[in-house]
Amino acid sequence: MSATVAFKVPTAQGPQSVTVSYTRKGRGEPLLLLHGIGHHRQAWDPIVDILATERDVIAVDLPGFGVSPGLPDGLAYDLPTTTSVFGAFCEAMELDRPHVAGNSLGGLLALELGRERLVRSVTALSPAGFWSQAERRYAFGVLLAMRRIAERMPLPVVEQLARTAVGRAALTSTIYARPTRRSPEAVVAETLALARATGFTETLRAGSAVQFTDDVPGIPVTLAWGTKDRLLIRRQGVRAKQIIPRARLVRLPGCGHCPMNDDPALVSRVILDGSR
Repeated sequence: MSATVAFKVPTAQGPQSVTVSYTRKGRGEPLLLLHGIGHHRQAWDPIVDILATERDVIAVDLPGFGVSPGLPDGLAYDLPTTTSVFGAFCEAMELDRPHVAGNSLGGLLALELGRERLVRSVTALSPAGFWSQAERRYAFGVLLAMRRIAERMPLPVVEQLARTAVGRAALTSTIYARPTRRSPEAVVAETLALARATGFTETLRAGSAVQFTDDVPGIPVTLAWGTKDRLLIRRQGVRAKQIIPRARLVRLPGCGHCPMNDDPALVSRVILDGSR
């Protein structure tokens, strides 16, 4: 069952109230899961049960995605603001420096939380922010095309496509290397999540200026890249390793941009090993 928590975030205009939706499961040290742009917390469903055998798993919808409301007027969807939001979220949830794992935008945010010493370990799956400008333009172009298609496609058409392996591949092969493993219900839900994400446009706009250039010292960092990532190609992992030289760089054979669905057992092991 999902829950919500409301908390105050400090801003230049004074404290602002933010609400975040999340699910929580398991026992052990806390592990925060952060999804990518246009996605929702259900992106982690293939591995939550595995992780929950050893961790207290908190999967969240980022503000303006999934069922979390958008940020209040005056708050930007940029990296400093989102980092502040999740620092306040952890405080509200009484999470004392949790482990964090993130995918894509969530991986970038996880690294920023690590750089700010707000978490005890970071596992970043194909994190954003290590692109060249040409690679960023390509990725943003793909994301915008996916968004437009999701917005314009009638729900009955989405449901019809999701019922077949070929249709699921057409809808999700950009982010999954093994799209037929995704259930029809999950494909419909994530297509709707992409279409309805109120924070998508402003988050993408803010991301055009993002480049992660700082080391993340003092905590364990794992960088993991799918060998079949078609959105943020895997050579970006080599750049990330150069910027964060003590990080562990892991290859995920046969996995796409969202590897949790492509190989749940492998990705779970990478996250658990990285959050010791």
